Amino acid sequence: MSERVWTAALLIIGDEILSGRTQDRNLAVLARWLNTQGIRLREARAVADDMEAIGAAVNALRAAYDYVFTTGGIGPTHDDITVDAVAAALGLGVSHHPRAVEILTGYYGAELTDARLRMARTPDGAELIENARTGAPGIRLGNLFILAGVPSIVQSMLDALEGKLEGGQPMLSRAVGAWTAESRVADLLRRVEKSHDGLAIGSYPFWRDGRTGANFVLRSVDEAVLCRASDELKAALCAMGLEPVDGEI
Repeated sequence: MSERVWTAALLIIGDEILSGRTQDRNLAVLARWLNTQGIRLREARAVADDMEAIGAAVNALRAAYDYVFTTGGIGPTHDDITVDAVAAALGLGVSHHPRAVEILTGYYGAELTDARLRMARTPDGAELIENARTGAPGIRLGNLFILAGVPSIVQSMLDALEGKLEGGQPMLSRAVGAWTAESRVADLLRRVEKSHDGLAIGSYPFWRDGRTGANFVLRSVDEAVLCRASDELKAALCAMGLEPVDGEI
């Protein structure tokens, strides 16, 4: 029996993302972190700061994946509505979490305003996710993790979750580069992938200095499979008169 594959989805929340004003970087941060936990990021969506859209997306993703992460919309301003949208979607009330109030009081002291106190609001029954960078915590509701929008704060919250989620084996990768059009080696890539159980190969073409090249990324949970497959791929590329290199060109 093959090992269970644990899956996750990311919901990116914010008008500023969809308008193009802000470029999302949390997808890459989360994907890399999940891989080290043995969890595969299978889907990412982006929605506007809209109560119904957030709620619908959260419910759909929770039904489809083992874990769901949201980023954005838990700050101190009026348009930070993620907490309210999630609570409404799950049929929960919203209140100030006592421990979150305590954390923010310790962090801001006399400068704890009503606006900053908004960051202590959580759906009823939620757990907190520690945030060593700015104090304001993230939120956990079962398999749902509500994170901030700033990448450095997202990383801080993920650090607090390190080793606390159930997962499988991390996905390993190895790259092979060659100066060739990927169409020339498409059949070869297919053969190598099919000849090794659990192997996936991604092909990423590029054009540089008037030349066409491609990097081939091999992925597997088994290091031995990666070694055999990359050796086979390099040997086959050499047989075609190409000069493959270890790593990306």
